Amino acid sequence: MLYFWLALAFVAGMMMPMQAGVNSTLALHSNGALWASWISFAVGTAALFGVVLAMRYNWPIATELRQAPWWAWTGGFMGALFVATGAFLAPRIGAATMVALLVAGQLIMSVILDHIGWATFPQHEINLGRILGVLCLIAGVVLIRMY
Repeated sequence: MLYFWLALAFVAGMMMPMQAGVNSTLALHSNGALWASWISFAVGTAALFGVVLAMRYNWPIATELRQAPWWAWTGGFMGALFVATGAFLAPRIGAATMVALLVAGQLIMSVILDHIGWATFPQHEINLGRILGVLCLIAGVVLIRMY
C-alpha cells in the first residue's frame, strides 16, 4: 500500500505544472489570473461536492468544526494563493523554473514543519541528510534557472 501512496504523491506532483498551464491559458480567456483561479476553485469545489455526495459521507457537525483552531480554516486561502500564483507565473517564468521554486519552497517548509511536528505532522528532526537534500534542491533551482 505504501507504494500506492508514493505513486499517488508523484502523480499529484505532476499535476502542478499542468494545472498552472491550464489556469494560465484560462487566464488569457477570462480577464486574468484571479478570474481563472476563481473558476478553477469553483470547478474543483463542484467536483469535490460531487465526490462527497457519491461516497455518501456524513456532513460535518457544526460543533466539531467550531473546535478546530482558527488556522485550520486557512487552507483554502493558501490554495487560492498557490493557484493564482501559478496561473500568473507560468507564462512569465516557465514551468521548470516555477515548479523548481515551488518545490524548493515546499521542501524547506516541510523540513521545518517536520522538525517542529506542527499540526498533524509527525516529528522528524532536521539532520545532515535533510540539510544536504535542501541544498541539492536549491542547487537544482539555480541550474534550472540559469540554463
